[in-house]
Amino acid sequence: MSQELSQSGYPVYRHEERKRDIEFATENEQTMNAISEHVEKHIGKISSVFHEIISDLIHLDILIVNPTKERNYYTIVTSGMSNLPMNVPEGAEEFKFAELMLCLPSDWKLSQEAFELEENYWPIHWLKKMARLPHEYQTWLYLAHTVPNGDPAQPFASNTQLSGMILSVPTIVEDLKSFFTLSLPNETDVHFFSLIPLYKEEMDLKLKSGADALFEKLEKAGVNEIINLKRKNVAKKGFLFF
Repeated sequence: MSQELSQSGYPVYRHEERKRDIEFATENEQTMNAISEHVEKHIGKISSVFHEIISDLIHLDILIVNPTKERNYYTIVTSGMSNLPMNVPEGAEEFKFAELMLCLPSDWKLSQEAFELEENYWPIHWLKKMARLPHEYQTWLYLAHTVPNGDPAQPFASNTQLSGMILSVPTIVEDLKSFFTLSLPNETDVHFFSLIPLYKEEMDLKLKSGADALFEKLEKAGVNEIINLKRKNVAKKGFLFF
């Protein structure tokens, strides 16, 4: 892993692919049950779970909460990223364990047949990819960390120009403080971060001007973890707020 600084002073990490054999992982039933109860308490009843058959490094399940009248979107949450600690820097030990989430429009196709097309599968693909990344590269993920789809960044699929992810804090829960941190019986704290897909220009804005500048624009534009394939690019010239 190499590190350099962006124009805004943020570190940019470049990871090389690790050559290794698959490391089979099994499900941590106690932790998964705790995460499931946490999701149902703060978001809603879990309608289905995408279970992994063969797992590398961590057994990673995807929890699905169906749309409701109050929450007219799917909520998708990982369960298993926190089975292993991340390699956090000194001073960030309390953030060793994390899970990720994002939301999809109520008309998004979530069947196994639909997932044969990357246009439907890429949000799930990237939840799983991001959840494994810290363990694959012995690094960590935290608030405002961005991961592009390649270098240079390429669109996730043919139905979008979105091409990277940034970690944020969830906005869809009423009690963020209670939802953000799940304290397990073994005194481990698991933190729940949301993923927001970004355009390449928005990632460039963060590198140039910092995460605060980007988050301010995203917030003003109403951008959050609910994916909107037609949303405006807040970093493009001519984008105005009214």
